[in-house]
Amino acid sequence: MSQTPPAFKGNKQALPSKPCEACGRPMTWRKRWARTWDGVKYCSDACRKHKGHHG
Repeated sequence: MSQTPPAFKGNKQALPSKPCEACGRPMTWRKRWARTWDGVKYCSDACRKHKGHHG
């Protein structure tokens, strides 16, 4: 059940978003994440690498 956001015309509120599991910053849907959005958990490679090092 993958849903594509409505036509994007500069309206960021229309795009889905979720917090990064490492730093908690909100991540907004990106076209390159269209297929993997359900699996996206980190906002950056740094957060992905850092995920296990919080003591």
